[in-house]
Amino acid sequence: MNKIFSIQTLSAGLLLASSTLSAPVLAGNPEQFNVTIPTLSTGVEIDGDLSEPQWQQAANVQLKYETSPGENIAAPVTTDAKIFATETSLFVAFIAHDIDPTKIRANLRDRDNSWGDDQVGIKLDTFNNARLAYQFFINPYGVQNDSIENELTGQESDAWDGIWYSSGKITPKGYQVEAELPLRLFNFDDSKDIQTWGIELVRFYPRNETHRISSHKIDRNVSCQLCQLGTVTGLAGAQQGQDIQITPSIVGARNSQRELNPSQPWEDDDNVEVGLDLRWGITPTTLLNATINPDFSQVEADSGQLDVNNNFALFYPEKRAFFLDNKDYFDTQLSLLHTRNISSPDYGVKITSKTDDHTLAVLAANDEQTQFLVPGNLSSDVATIDEESYNLAARYRFDPSKTLSFGGLVTAKQSDNYHNYVASFDTKWQPTEQDTFTAQYVFSDTEYPEDFFQQFCNGDDCSTPPQECETGNCDYNERVLRTKKQDNFSDSMYRISYDHDRRNWRAFSRFESIGEDFRADLGFIERIDASKFVAGGNYYWYPTNSFFNKIDFGGDWDITHNQNNEKIEQEAEAAIRLNGGWQSYIASGYVHKDRVGRRQDSSSLAIDDNTTMYTIDLMWFYTNFVPIESLKLELDVNYGDDIDYANDRPATVTMFNPAFEWKITESVILDVNHKYQALDVDEGRLFTANLTDLRLNWQITLNSFLRLTSVYTDIERDPDLYKYQTPNEQYQKLGNEILYGYKLNPQSVFYVGYSDGLIADDDIDSLTKRDETYFMKVSYAWLL
Repeated sequence: MNKIFSIQTLSAGLLLASSTLSAPVLAGNPEQFNVTIPTLSTGVEIDGDLSEPQWQQAANVQLKYETSPGENIAAPVTTDAKIFATETSLFVAFIAHDIDPTKIRANLRDRDNSWGDDQVGIKLDTFNNARLAYQFFINPYGVQNDSIENELTGQESDAWDGIWYSSGKITPKGYQVEAELPLRLFNFDDSKDIQTWGIELVRFYPRNETHRISSHKIDRNVSCQLCQLGTVTGLAGAQQGQDIQITPSIVGARNSQRELNPSQPWEDDDNVEVGLDLRWGITPTTLLNATINPDFSQVEADSGQLDVNNNFALFYPEKRAFFLDNKDYFDTQLSLLHTRNISSPDYGVKITSKTDDHTLAVLAANDEQTQFLVPGNLSSDVATIDEESYNLAARYRFDPSKTLSFGGLVTAKQSDNYHNYVASFDTKWQPTEQDTFTAQYVFSDTEYPEDFFQQFCNGDDCSTPPQECETGNCDYNERVLRTKKQDNFSDSMYRISYDHDRRNWRAFSRFESIGEDFRADLGFIERIDASKFVAGGNYYWYPTNSFFNKIDFGGDWDITHNQNNEKIEQEAEAAIRLNGGWQSYIASGYVHKDRVGRRQDSSSLAIDDNTTMYTIDLMWFYTNFVPIESLKLELDVNYGDDIDYANDRPATVTMFNPAFEWKITESVILDVNHKYQALDVDEGRLFTANLTDLRLNWQITLNSFLRLTSVYTDIERDPDLYKYQTPNEQYQKLGNEILYGYKLNPQSVFYVGYSDGLIADDDIDSLTKRDETYFMKVSYAWLL
């Protein structure tokens, strides 16, 4: 197939451009917000009381501007911020005045779960280079939210958890909070006498609309967000100090399992693990994380997902603390590192460092088994090799200016008769305040064990060479063909994109090409042997004195071929999105696409003359809104054409997904999410699937909680309508968990809980318990 242009040409052009730029295009505005922070000899007690004399010496800032939904208009309420530093900590306080304090929205929640409440906070870019920013927000009860904003990927992640201190209280005139941010939290160059950091002070004021109030104006005609931060100077003599954290832990569990037969005896497995985590700030800009015999168990159950009429593997996010610390240092535009592919490690080590324009991150861990994704262009699946594997990821990024970035990433996953090595180069360039170019090139080399393909063989005959098979006589599928390889094999992929983003409109395009033998086994690249071109745009309106404050109308067109230039899919979509009163978001769209079904001859990867092209017309609708303070409602609906992938024929899908969050009291919250999905074919109803995810949380105090989780799946099928298989007519699954937790901080915790799993099918006509687990964890972070 023809390439648009080579990645080498693009890279050379960007290098030339960087050498000719005399200064960043997004240079600081002369009117840029600036605050000078005084350094005092002593700090204050974090108790929500601002009577200490240090606060009288602090720098004062007023949050004057509403940046959303209003566009840099006068703030509807008064907010005063105070900020000062000692040599080891940054202290910030907010006095949030309110016209009617009885309408303040504040709830006792677990950390990172109080979004939607009244909030005040601070964003800090400690290198002032518009790449990463720490974010700290506090609600009126002192509940903490922290995250990292990554300009390179355009995403925010609340996975990062630092140890910092906050307190808040509601007053007759509003509320006030104070926080201490130890400087050991941050990477920064403490060799400088005076620091210059990027800063924004923010308040969220949720009423009929969620008002975002800032210390300075935000220009909607500038696509970059972090380059619009103000600056903070001062922190004289700032020292990160001795940043050593040692966290021993002990985890005990009893797991009982039995076959799906109530008469079978239980088999018990008792396990006690003692682990140790080390977090050491070697220098103010270099952090070492190490763990021995770590506890990588997940305390919080994954959200339920329906896996029906779906050919691709489900994605589950990472939740384990070791992998999440400074995770953003490894990020690229492509998902080349998804650490849930390291499922059961015994040890791990990670180094992350940033100095001036250079960022470096290295991760190494073993795994008791070898797990990864086997991708394809019509399907993907998770594979497991029962061997210990060794896993490595290393990332380097060079940022010569706020507008230009270059990076490289290598990953390696290896066991006895298997390996996957990946090397990547990426770049991001913003030549103007509205234009962004990104490009990434990746190369991989892989080797599978000789009989690895057999785990995807549904029957007995996967050994006959595909060319000798008669249609339907061999038990091949795409995963078998993708894994039946001799010796090692290699291939590449690349992606280039352009985005022009202005106040009132946006245009974008992207092209990516993924070779048929490309693999990224430490990442989550589920589609290979494909090339895809996407182009689209949006237009924005900002009505005033109206129920809606933002209207976005747009769409895109895309087309996908395999590497033999055989068309897989062509799609056009138009959508309208509205933000307005009741803190509402409403979106609706129409999709028209041509898409191939399953392969008719499973021993061939061909698309032409081996698949049927179906025409699909689908309508979708989504909304969430807050009609009253204690209730948030959500609804997602799809209706229209679909493909019955199991039987290769046209179908009609009905998907109805309501959800609600009910704040029963300030400390008790009920979340319920239900998904109904039905697929109809000409002969009748193929299946009906229901999934209910219920979570009841009681935040007993700021540090302790009790949580009940129950996820129920019910799938009913008509086996007579299946051509190639005979599935169960009924399948039910119920998973329950009750968990008590006490968190002194994110690493000093006590958990005790119980979970179980029940299943029913055609052979067992009622839900029968097949496993249960009792568990406990204790860990304590020693800060030296």
